[in-house]
Amino acid sequence: MSTLLAFDTSYLYFRAYFGVPATFRAPDGTPVNAVRGTLDFMARLIDRYRPDLIACAWDDDWRPQWRVDLVPSYKAHRVLEDGAGEQVEDDLSIQVPWIRECLDALGLPVVGVPGHEADDVLASLARRHEGRTLAVTGDRDLFQLVDDDTSIVYIARSVPKHDLITPEALEERYGLPADRYVDFAVLRGDPSDGLPGVKGIGEKTAATLVERFDSLEAMVTAAAEGAAGLSPSLRSKLLSDVGYLARAREVVACVDNLALPGIEAASPDAARIEGLTTLLGLGGALRRVADLIS
Repeated sequence: MSTLLAFDTSYLYFRAYFGVPATFRAPDGTPVNAVRGTLDFMARLIDRYRPDLIACAWDDDWRPQWRVDLVPSYKAHRVLEDGAGEQVEDDLSIQVPWIRECLDALGLPVVGVPGHEADDVLASLARRHEGRTLAVTGDRDLFQLVDDDTSIVYIARSVPKHDLITPEALEERYGLPADRYVDFAVLRGDPSDGLPGVKGIGEKTAATLVERFDSLEAMVTAAAEGAAGLSPSLRSKLLSDVGYLARAREVVACVDNLALPGIEAASPDAARIEGLTTLLGLGGALRRVADLIS
């Protein structure tokens, strides 16, 4: 059974930028800490899992309008004041094209889809891959993908000390199966994505509700009918914005049926790798990845 290692590329380079010292610079002074960090992270995980296939999911649209139409607060805190794009520090923005150039020199497939986020690409890659999929991310929303064939390499804490989220690990962490994670996330909310959740319902209560009821709709029905075991306060919270529950569920749920191109890797381009290594002062970072995938 083949193993696919699929990277949430933007999460990797954001983490690298904020976690790797800014003293890493190209000979001309250009910051390259995000470039080097991304490559080092990839090398470490490729070496650890030895995949048969690799894909780099890309945010062609980091804040799709269709998700904003459903929940206007979605990632709103990350939008530039002029509304023209995402707030990204200049020293990171100038490195993103170089990261893309390095991935291309390595021959690694970079996969994005207009109107969709990298999460949707990762979900679609996992669902179509006939084998084991390891999705690398620090986004908890991807926990919804976990099943017998798909695990999340969860790097929010660190890359070396990452957590491997399997069905068993998810059950241990939250006491719920992956196919109920979306409902749990909708109730709990996620400030990092601008999703408020249901006011007054935290992680513990959300997990209890998901364990008791088969769906968000069943929770709302029970609250409306005054079901035993639901306090007046909890019923009020569930009924405070029923429309939000449905809209947020569509926002949180990853699209897993995107039409994607093939992900066969090309051979690393040795000349380009050497050129980029010299130009950007990457040391052995780019060569290490090339050696691992050759």
